[in-house]
Amino acid sequence: MKIIYMLLMLSLFSCSKEEASVDTVVYVKTIKLSGSNITEGTSSQLKGVLLPDNATNKTVFWKSSDTSIAEISSSGLLTAKKNGKVLITATAIDKNTVFATKEISISSFSNGQTFDYTVSNSAELLVALAKVKAGETIAMNGGTYIMSSKITLSVSGTTSSKISLIGLTNPSRPKLDFSTMTENASNQGIILTGNNWYIKGIDIYKAGDNGLQLKGSNNLIEFCTFSECADTGLQIDSGASNNTILNCDSYFNADATLENADGFACKLSAGTGNKFIGCRAWQNLDDGWDGYLRGADNITTTYQNCWAVKNGFLKNGTKGAGDGNGFKTGGSDDKLLQHNAVYKNCIAAGNVSDGFDHNSNRGNVVLYNCSAYSNGKNYSFSSTNPLEKLTIKNSCSLGAFGATNATLIDVTNNSWQNGIVTDASDFKSIDYNQLLVPRKVDGSLPDVTFLNLNLGSDLIDKGIDVGLPFIGSAPDLGAFEFN
Repeated sequence: MKIIYMLLMLSLFSCSKEEASVDTVVYVKTIKLSGSNITEGTSSQLKGVLLPDNATNKTVFWKSSDTSIAEISSSGLLTAKKNGKVLITATAIDKNTVFATKEISISSFSNGQTFDYTVSNSAELLVALAKVKAGETIAMNGGTYIMSSKITLSVSGTTSSKISLIGLTNPSRPKLDFSTMTENASNQGIILTGNNWYIKGIDIYKAGDNGLQLKGSNNLIEFCTFSECADTGLQIDSGASNNTILNCDSYFNADATLENADGFACKLSAGTGNKFIGCRAWQNLDDGWDGYLRGADNITTTYQNCWAVKNGFLKNGTKGAGDGNGFKTGGSDDKLLQHNAVYKNCIAAGNVSDGFDHNSNRGNVVLYNCSAYSNGKNYSFSSTNPLEKLTIKNSCSLGAFGATNATLIDVTNNSWQNGIVTDASDFKSIDYNQLLVPRKVDGSLPDVTFLNLNLGSDLIDKGIDVGLPFIGSAPDLGAFEFN
């Protein structure tokens, strides 16, 4: 019996060993990491090869040595925040003892600029906008952001600590696409009620009302576009003051009522001290710029190096049913309100109706070194509900002139005065389509020959010093100095 018992136990022990060999865990012994330095964009996918191939559990835990420089996801996607170097560690979780490291260098941020948030889609953008505070920057990677509702920006920065929303160009500009919106007066793309924001390099497309409605003050909007919106591309109102719109384009905006869609508008209840610099408005259904007031009075808006082209024509090139003015300086329901305007080196060309328009504005309007060509009327300042004062100096007209009336008039040293004859021979080009070619990389206006003066033009040195830079013995007439 004892022998039989021993044989039985030996048999059971043998079976137990076989079962144990079947269930044996194979642990990770080595990890090989691969991944690239980030020299463009903000992300790099890291991969880990775990050996042996038959390891039971090949899951790894990823870690960045400095999350202020770059974060890494559970799948090994590294997202950079600023230039620098990070050590990435991948640890096999089966025993938490086998790991590998790789140093990643990040150099894709220009001038060492750092960002508090970097986003790549609409969900990430909305999260960042809900968290951002004074002094922080949100960077938007390039691509299309599908937006189903308007964005309201109510938090404010300070004079010394602005809130920045910056578009990156990897591989393209970021585009906020609101095309799922219906046309409705409450369907703006962005409403900015906050103060001290800096927004740069973003395209706003097809909002159901304004692309950007600006109600805050002391904001800078730079190198943005506003296109195919169902109302004005960018509108300033609700007391908004001292905002600067720099190197922005607004085009192809059109509304179903055929009345309200301008390129830019500082209008209704806007505050004072707003500036448009280096901006372009073209083929908007109504006007390039509209300054109509309702609720504000005696405000001043400045326009410098701005171009209004072919407004009143639609995207397809056909004539629309809007007013079609280039620069509409003002106007009001009661014909009494004053919208003072200062235009420096501005151009109105090819607009359906007026290049520079009065519209019953009762304020003071100043034009220095402006040019108007091939508009319905180049300058339209009528004697009905006239301006309080109109000043035009060193300016140029080629085509249907119009009128320059006001209660007080200071109109001197222009291309239609002092016996000067202005015709096409004075200029290197009269093709205003040049004004619509792409901007320079930094967002500044393109170099053109349109209305640049030819050598020998009698518009050279015929101006008077108004405080703008000039070459030669006196300023030239028009928006461009001969050089």
